[in-house]
Amino acid sequence: MKRQRLAEFLGTFTLVFAGTGAIVINAASHGAIGHAGIALTFGLVVMAMIHTFGDVSGAHLNPAVTLAFAVARRFAWREVPGYIGAQIGGALAASILLNRLYPHDATLGATLPVGSETQSFVLELVLTAILMLTILSVSTGAKEKGITAGITIGGVVALEAMFAGPACGASMNPARSLAPALISGHTEHLWLYLVAPVLGALLVVPLCKHLQADGCCDGRCGPEAQ
Repeated sequence: MKRQRLAEFLGTFTLVFAGTGAIVINAASHGAIGHAGIALTFGLVVMAMIHTFGDVSGAHLNPAVTLAFAVARRFAWREVPGYIGAQIGGALAASILLNRLYPHDATLGATLPVGSETQSFVLELVLTAILMLTILSVSTGAKEKGITAGITIGGVVALEAMFAGPACGASMNPARSLAPALISGHTEHLWLYLVAPVLGALLVVPLCKHLQADGCCDGRCGPEAQ
């Protein structure tokens, strides 16, 4: 599984470097990228990483996605720690590099609630549930199926970042939130960005079982569950 873990490390590194990098560079350039540009950056980098690493590791790039795949019996539990470790490692490497490049940036693109924590918690839970439902619907086992999978998933990420980003940051990814929070020291709201996406992703699994064909989430969707 070394190459799969390396793919998850590199994919998550690129996701966090490009996505949070857009936030950092937008602040440094006095808004040259803009909110729409940031949202599109997140969507485009997810799409690109799925097409780059989807056939290697499944391009989970997200601990919540990996856990949900395992609960849905589309991914082996024994591989979960390695995948999540690689994702967190890639995200941390990206935030460390951004910190070296932009040492005066206060947050490094950390996700912070604009309103109440409750509001952001609910938003993150629902946003991740929508994203995970999409991922489960366009994947076979723990890997995406067809060339449109990356476009679909990237499109959902961009869509959700576009409308919900100004309210809660639209993280939907514990690794994406953990790394900039730890490196910048802004951990005061981190718990909700770790808990809400995981809950949102897991809540979708039983729903997907009712929506998809029989056997979809009982270990018969692909070789990854063996």
